[in-house]
Amino acid sequence: MKFCPQCGTELTTREIDGRERKACPSDSCPFVCWENPTPVVAAIVELAGDVILVRNNGWPENMFGLVSGFLEKGEHPDEAILREVHEELGIEGRIERFIGYYNFPEMNQLILVFHIAAQGHVVVGDELAEIRYVKPEKLKPWPFGTGPAVKDWLETRE
Repeated sequence: MKFCPQCGTELTTREIDGRERKACPSDSCPFVCWENPTPVVAAIVELAGDVILVRNNGWPENMFGLVSGFLEKGEHPDEAILREVHEELGIEGRIERFIGYYNFPEMNQLILVFHIAAQGHVVVGDELAEIRYVKPEKLKPWPFGTGPAVKDWLETRE
């Protein structure tokens, strides 16, 4: 963001609340670009003993991750993750447990991760290029994004 969305003045950087932030330099405009993280939900989807990993359209061929998506306005995270599982995989699920929340600073996101027990026949949604079924004992966490949640889930699963 280069210009103030309220008055059009070019933004400058200044220290606010102990951090460097873009802000409007105009004395008559209070705009500060807080850059608060976006809340995202993600699911470790377990179906018939396998974990489903997804590759979104546009991702490199060997890059797979968890079903994930943005919360809609007014939507509870529990509702959001079940909606995302249904939209992306065409199956119904139930929340087994909340795994945790994970900061993903590279994308300015706060990811809320759930373990979902699912049932039904998978129908890959429009957002996905492909899916993979992985036995939990073969699942290897990755070092960013939702990977730390996978690590935590693997360490605590029964």
